[in-house]
Amino acid sequence: MTQIPHPDAAVADEWHVITPLSQLRSMPTDTMLFDRHLTFGHDAQGRPFACDVEHRRLLPVRARHGCLWTCPGTPKGDIPVITEALEPDRRLVDCGVFTIHTSAPRIVENFLDMAHFPFVHTNILGAEPDTEVARYTLELRDDGRELWATDCHFYQPKAALSATGGIDTAYSYRVAGPFVTLLYKTCPTQPDRSDVIALFVQPMTQECARAHPVMFLLDETAPQTDLVEFQQTIFLQDRIILENQRPRRLPLAAGVEIPTMADRMSVAYRRWLRDRGMTYGTTT
Repeated sequence: MTQIPHPDAAVADEWHVITPLSQLRSMPTDTMLFDRHLTFGHDAQGRPFACDVEHRRLLPVRARHGCLWTCPGTPKGDIPVITEALEPDRRLVDCGVFTIHTSAPRIVENFLDMAHFPFVHTNILGAEPDTEVARYTLELRDDGRELWATDCHFYQPKAALSATGGIDTAYSYRVAGPFVTLLYKTCPTQPDRSDVIALFVQPMTQECARAHPVMFLLDETAPQTDLVEFQQTIFLQDRIILENQRPRRLPLAAGVEIPTMADRMSVAYRRWLRDRGMTYGTTT
């Protein structure tokens, strides 16, 4: 298979989400990935496909975690494993697709930020005067291929749809790929286990991306539509902030944006991208 030069080798060989499986149709659907026009859908045999239109090239595809993934280069690894997704008592909740006029790294960075909870998600994920981000632990795992923040805690008035009151929520953040990030948080109804919220970001152009949030929840009773609406409310609040950030591309050079102690995960994510040689959707 002829390889087409890619603008960013650091991400060309990664797997990227391009659609929820619920939106696969028999008629081809248009999308973009790294400035390239793609089509996706089901072929005549009912199998999913993705095609690089300009170069008339079929791309590898895999169905995983409720989404269709593709790779514009040559896959050098597998799609990140989410062990909780295999647990039989969890519900997969596809929260839809959000097109956001900012870079993919900006969206990931926002997902990793706890400091904005009381001010953007007021009376849901946070509220004044409980605004302090307590110190947490940062670590690299899987030989540096993943970045984690553990021992995160934040008081939340309504941590999840199933919550009946405010709780001190324990968090772990996992960056499993440049545009693949997950949040493990206290389940209100089963405090010894965690709900999992995944965010798969599709870089369409340098300054426009689509976010695909998928949840793996321990909630047997809430209607699916209510779970989706709860998460969509939070994400639409984030979109307003994200589309007003400047520059739209995430600065990786030290000193361009001044961090605080609460921004340690953001700083670590930027350093992690820089160490991988990332340039797409960033400024250096």
